[in-house]
Amino acid sequence: MSAVGPRILMMAVNDPAGTAIALANAVNRFTSAQCRVITLETRYNHGWQKDLHLPDLGPEEMAEVEWLLKTSDIFHFHMTADEDLRIGPFTPRDFMAGKLVVHHHHGHPDYRSDPEKYRCKYRERGRRHILVSTPDLLRHFPEALWMPNTVPLEDPLLRPMGGKPRAPDEAPMLVGHSPTRKDLKNTDEFLAAMAELSARGEPVRLDLIDDAPNVECLRRKRRCHVVFDHLQGYYGVSSLEAMAQGVPAIAGLDEWNRRRIAEFAGTDDLPWVICTPGEIAATLEGLLRDPDRREAIGLASRAFMERSWRGKTIAQRLLDFYES
Repeated sequence: MSAVGPRILMMAVNDPAGTAIALANAVNRFTSAQCRVITLETRYNHGWQKDLHLPDLGPEEMAEVEWLLKTSDIFHFHMTADEDLRIGPFTPRDFMAGKLVVHHHHGHPDYRSDPEKYRCKYRERGRRHILVSTPDLLRHFPEALWMPNTVPLEDPLLRPMGGKPRAPDEAPMLVGHSPTRKDLKNTDEFLAAMAELSARGEPVRLDLIDDAPNVECLRRKRRCHVVFDHLQGYYGVSSLEAMAQGVPAIAGLDEWNRRRIAEFAGTDDLPWVICTPGEIAATLEGLLRDPDRREAIGLASRAFMERSWRGKTIAQRLLDFYES
């Protein structure tokens, strides 16, 4: 590895929720390591920041891709990518000599449905450096390390909004939901709960942020009084963004995930608003009726992110993992 820190090359077919580029940015900002990200496709038109995105590259950038494949110390594969990934005329397999190889899983359906397939592949190839992006995935791969997704807390769009109308006195309670895949985000149950509240005449308003660029998504989420993430037992990047913005985040964290998060965060006082599918309407109504509690949760959420979910902490956790 180089004297100034390891040279890391992250590779992915697509970057789920911009998590790879966010992690790379944290590494580059807070450590002496150098991290680049190669992506091949855009699956969702959400305008995530890109580094070396294959469809956009000309001959000069492709020469840089080859140089990075040759000179990087670490190959860090995201999702289902591995050394057989076709990067234009190149394949990482041809550049493996002397590289540390890391596999980083983000809950791809193929991985969730058959984790043993990946465990067998890694055993056969002698791979021991495995990461997962949410703690629930440790159930599938207990040998892995959970590497929390990071959000840039210094970004103005990820800071709390001042002067927001106070619901319900000054405006309806604005509830946001930004599902990438509605089938995985309890969207139907959430919409049914919102419809129930509206039918009863409760002052609530929905902002369903669907297929919007990330910048627009963050602007709209920042205006919300509450954000509904999902009830799958863990949390999504949507939770992290909302909490950074000082917006209460509803998620169905189960006991397993709460324990893992508490271990990482160093506290049992987690700011998520815990909910089950049958409690969505009641949970929203409780937040509507008690604006003081709602605002206190928002303040505690931002403080939690600043204290326990800093990009510097996560970037160093990744570097420590590499060095281990």
